[in-house]
Amino acid sequence: MYLTLRGSYICCDCTNLREPALITPPMMELTKGIYKIQGLNVLDICKEFGTPLYVYDTDKISEQIQNLKNAFSDNDVRIKYAAKALTNISILKHIHSQGCGIDVVSINEAKLAMKAGFEPKEIMFTPSCVDFEEIIEGVELGVFINLDNLSVLEKFGKKYGSTYPCCIRLNPHILAGGNYKISTGHGNSKFGISVFQMPQILEIVGKYKIDINGLHIHTGSEISETDVYLKMSEILFGVARDFPSLKFIDFGSGFKVAYRENDNVTNIYDLGLKLGKAFKEFYESYGKKLELWVEPGKYLVSESGYLFVNTNVVKSTPSVTFAGVNSGLNHLIRPMMYDAYHEIVNVSNPDGGLKMYTVVGNICETDTLGSDRKLNEVREGDILAIKNAGAYGYSMASTFNSRLRPAEVMIKKGKAHLIRQRDTMEDLIRGQVIVD
Repeated sequence: MYLTLRGSYICCDCTNLREPALITPPMMELTKGIYKIQGLNVLDICKEFGTPLYVYDTDKISEQIQNLKNAFSDNDVRIKYAAKALTNISILKHIHSQGCGIDVVSINEAKLAMKAGFEPKEIMFTPSCVDFEEIIEGVELGVFINLDNLSVLEKFGKKYGSTYPCCIRLNPHILAGGNYKISTGHGNSKFGISVFQMPQILEIVGKYKIDINGLHIHTGSEISETDVYLKMSEILFGVARDFPSLKFIDFGSGFKVAYRENDNVTNIYDLGLKLGKAFKEFYESYGKKLELWVEPGKYLVSESGYLFVNTNVVKSTPSVTFAGVNSGLNHLIRPMMYDAYHEIVNVSNPDGGLKMYTVVGNICETDTLGSDRKLNEVREGDILAIKNAGAYGYSMASTFNSRLRPAEVMIKKGKAHLIRQRDTMEDLIRGQVIVD
């Protein structure tokens, strides 16, 4: 359901405004029978670094960032990259070089961000269900603190009073997103303090004179409708007047990218025009200019990433032909965890005849990466590319079945850089204490 506090906030009709064209980001392209990224033959990359292999195109990341800056150019926008999507330090450094801040959900992500060059003032720390000691450590680092439950808000007030500001994450009771598991703003979600609990929030804030410097909502991932963000803004604007010291309002993210051809994606420019105008009208009535924050994760890195895998076996049965590869849910769990669709391409045989395959991994579980896919004929030894693997790919990878996690490579300025070594057997046993 949608909840509006203090009446409705009506956004103007922006549909007659001309939208700037989205930048068309570079992608892996087929040129004269060869798949390339920034001019580099992907088969040469796989030969040099081995498979399975994660590869990230920094040009794509840069242009996604620029799209957001262009879309929200009428506001004082702050892009806070949601680090959980992909935490490789080299990628973080590149994102920082593009003028972005960062949103982290653990103290270790905050430390990784600082290693990548982010200053504490550029870091938003939004933990959930963590030990209060982790929040204390965040304060000691000097980062922004974002609290999402009444118990922690009370503890924070007792310890810091008005001496250290914090942000409040609200749960708007809006069900949105591509999968229930990644929808975080509905009434049964663990995230955020319910907007129905505003009286308790105000009681605690008043009791300890807590300095609230921001309000935050994040309703989930893969949200394509501008209207959802406008409904969020109604809620945020409705409660914001109770907090006179605000410096920013954080609308989270969840911007949807295309996984299939003709996918319905977030119209960033439509969102920027409508939400941006609503935001400006609000802060003018609030009495001072505020910063507009967004926290894109998947939107920045998903399409930049590819997981390249080798076809170990082609196995035909009376009902299906399997292409069995040297990867699986241990490297890319999204298809099994979220029923996520990832396009798969045979980069070794782009001119082969189309046949139907189910691409599966080498894990001792059902780990289907793609069912019933029309692919150019797959032969044993062919390299397949799994697209849209930049977000929640390596960051959710494991060593299940005692298989090694892959290497990571970053393509930047037309050169391939190894940014994480492939695991070794020593990595598997590191930390184990062997008792006879």
